[in-house]
Formats: sequence, structure tokens, C-alpha cells
Amino acid sequence: MFAYQNYSIYPDILVVAKSLGGGMPIGAIVSTDEISSVFTPSSHGSTFGGNAASCAAGCAVIDYLLKNDLPGRAEVLGKYLMSKLLELKKKHNIIKDVRGMGLMIGMELTKPVAEGIVKNALADRLVLNKVSDSILRFLPTLVITRKNIDSLIDWLGANISRY
Repeated sequence: MFAYQNYSIYPDILVVAKSLGGGMPIGAIVSTDEISSVFTPSSHGSTFGGNAASCAAGCAVIDYLLKNDLPGRAEVLGKYLMSKLLELKKKHNIIKDVRGMGLMIGMELTKPVAEGIVKNALADRLVLNKVSDSILRFLPTLVITRKNIDSLIDWLGANISRY
């Protein structure tokens, strides 16, 4: 469920926010007993802390994630998306590199054309994200389907050669 679980580390503090609430504003920290012992009443404030509706949403999100094994699903679909992007890389010289983990994947381009790709995709009702002039980031919802991924790959395959 968390990136640190892919490495031989155990964090003293884990900070979670946005996706925890499934759209509701929430943020939380999880820490070791040693770290949490320094937090006393009124020593820590939070914009979203203690909101009952947001906390209920957070509990529902965690329940849904676990019940539907969305972390495992993200791993499987991430490998699928990665393999499809790497196939595109073999066909299009503009794709310099594809890297990532799970459903968080970046595609580095050989030219600074990411903004144009994002705009053209949006015109075709496909939402993409650029993190620099030459890097596209794929960070889809955890409920994405293979059909959605195939549509993305079809669009990229048909359009990336313009650049």
C-alpha cells in the first residue's frame, strides 16, 4: 500500500493525505511509539484533523482499498501499463525512457513536447500530465481497467509520432 514497503526500510513517520479521503479533505500521520510520544494535546494542529466526515471517508477508503486489493491490482496493472509503454518506446524514437512503480509511471521524451501532447490528449478527452517539458507522468486512478490502458496506448501510438 505504501512505497516504503518495496524497500528494506521502516519509516519513523508516514504522512498520508489526498487519496486517503477519496475526495474529502484529510491528512494523517502514522508514527512509531517513540515519535508519537512527543505529541501532547495542543502540541500539534491540523487543518483537516478531527473532521468526523473526513475521518469516516478515510476509514471507508481504507476498507475499500483492502477489500478490493487495490495495491495488488495497481502492481499488476502497473506492470501491464509499463510493458505497453515499453513496446511504444521500441517503435518511437521520441520516447527516451519509461520508468516507475505500480501505477506511477513516467515517460521521458527526447524533445520538450510534453505540453503539446497533453493539450492534444485533452482535446481528445484524455487527461495526461506533464511534470516537465519532456516528461509525461501517468498516475491513473487505482480502479483503471486494462481497456482504459489499451485506449491510452492506442492514442499514444497514433499521436506520438507527430512529435
